[in-house]
This record gives sequence, C-alpha cells and structure tokens, in this order.
Amino acid sequence: MLRIGIACSLKPTDLPTGMTGPDDQFEEFDRPETVESLARIFRGEGHEVVVLGDGREFLEIMLASPPDFVFNIAEGRGAARDRESRVPSVCQMLGVPYSGSDPLTLALALDKDMARTVVVARGGLCPGGISLPHTSSVEEVANRAILMFDESQSGCVILKPAFEGSSKGIRAHCLAETPGEAVSVFHQLARDYSQPVLMEEFIEGDEITVGVLGNGDSAAVLGVMRIVPTQSDEPFIYSLEVKRDWANRVRYEAPPVLPSRTVEAISEAALLVYSALGCRDLARIDFRLEGDSPFFIEANPLPGLAPVTSDLVILSEGYGIGHDDLIRRILSISLERVGLTDRARP
Repeated sequence: MLRIGIACSLKPTDLPTGMTGPDDQFEEFDRPETVESLARIFRGEGHEVVVLGDGREFLEIMLASPPDFVFNIAEGRGAARDRESRVPSVCQMLGVPYSGSDPLTLALALDKDMARTVVVARGGLCPGGISLPHTSSVEEVANRAILMFDESQSGCVILKPAFEGSSKGIRAHCLAETPGEAVSVFHQLARDYSQPVLMEEFIEGDEITVGVLGNGDSAAVLGVMRIVPTQSDEPFIYSLEVKRDWANRVRYEAPPVLPSRTVEAISEAALLVYSALGCRDLARIDFRLEGDSPFFIEANPLPGLAPVTSDLVILSEGYGIGHDDLIRRILSISLERVGLTDRARP
C-alpha cells in the first residue's frame, strides 16, 4: 500500500467576485468531482490518498508530510510557460516520485511554438506559423499576417495564446480570413492573456487527437479519435465554444472512420511527437489532417482525466477502456517507471 498524493488545481465552485480577465481563466482546472473520482479509484486499489492541491497548500503538505508518490494533474496558476512544471520541480527537489512528464517536457509542450520547433527538427509536420510578442505593434503584426496569408493554402490563419491549454483563448473568431482580421484578433488575445500569440496557417482537414501511454520503447498509441462537427459551419474549429457544448456540436469517432494508411500515419506521427518532446506515462497529442498527412498542432502531457467529458477519456472508452480502467493503467505505468510496483501491491 502507498500513500498517494493528488496534486491538483481545483476550479472555483463560484467565480471570484469582481473577477477580471477572460471567462476561461480557470478552464484547465479540475472540478472536485474529478479529483474525488481519482481518489476513489486509488483507494479501491488499497492506497491511502491525500489531496495536495496546488501552490502554497501543496508546498506546505509536501514539506510537512510528503506522500510516497504524487499523482500530478496540477496545471499551475498564471500565464507563465513553466507553470505546469512547478509540481514536478518540487517533487524532484524533495525526492518524491510522481506521475507524468518532467518539468522540461511540461514547459516545452505548453510553449506551442517551442514544441513546434522541436517536432519539426525531429522530422514531424507542422503548419507554418510564427510566435509574436504580445507587445508587437500593429504594423509588425500586419506585415507578418500578410506574409502568412501569402503562404497559407487554405486562405486562413488561426491565432491562439502561445502558453495555454484546454482551448483557452481559442474561439470561433480566432480564425482570420484577412490580415486586418488577424491584427484585430491578435490584439484581443494579447490584451486578455498577456503572453505571445501564435499565428498559424489553418489546416482545413479533420481534427484528430491521439492518446499515447507508456515509456521509452514500450510507449504505444492507446487510440486515435476524430472530432466530427455535427453542424455545417465551415471551416470547423475545435474551439472553446464547441468544447463547452460538445454533446450538441460534435461527434467523437474512436476508432475513426479513416483509411488504415491514414490511421497508421497518425499513430507514427504521435509516437514521434511523444518521443521528441520527452513525454512520460501519458499524453494526448492533437493533429489536423491534410489529405493523409497529419500536421502536429499541440501536445498535452498533462491531459484532462475527468469522467465523461475529457477527450482522452472519451477516446479510451471508444476502444473499450472505461474511465476507471484508464486511470488504473496510468497509475500502473507510472509506478512501474519509478520502481514502486512491489510496494503498490495490497
């Protein structure tokens, strides 16, 4: 039996009075029900569970009474590109083993432009794009947008905050069809998120997400899922509005109705990205298809694990693996990697 701590960033049940900023600033954070579902599963395996939280609460517990193992789903607060690295950094300093990727990988994956650079260097495909400082002038953004439109085969570009996940900042209006629209979207994102903005060529094909589990040579694709819009709006963006109304706006295909050669190419690309970024234990990796070619969009080595609603959970269930079994599998993979398998036996 182990004493397992759950490091988590909890979503407020009531938004703070007088809250300023965009309405999605807590979008990545987990609901208490998600944390309790993990705790229930771990207790069912015979372990003692303590909820560690995030920030100061996490630090105080870790210093006073560190657990045997930390199951990390903490996103971190603020807009810094290293915010997801804080929990594993503390764990490493204190010598406490933890689940998931290390600080470098979590920071690298959160910085979309840096992740793109590494993936391309390893032979992966990415849409054309550039990261612009949030302080960029109208003239600079306009000039970059003109160049981007000249190179975009779809005739559109998409803009997004460079250091966010869970589709934060990615709304329907983020797809620009003219340089003027791109400038307008850029300045709205720069104002709301106070971080660089990624301007990227829009790939018109299918939205794809891939689950990967494991480590080193044993890493394997859990499954591939296609996100299919149920409404005829074109072009389709898997935006925050869509995710919040997913039951009405999309249909999830897992396994996807795609040619076997396409699925194979997607799986190979996902494993390339997983290895290139140094992911451990689990990750969810997103692509857009252009013909049979998967173009890397972003990687999430700290994917949501909420029952019912999280993409990785929906994907897993499409392959016959329910939420509880998925969590047990992730825990087992993590404990094996850190050498705690024997101690984990009841």
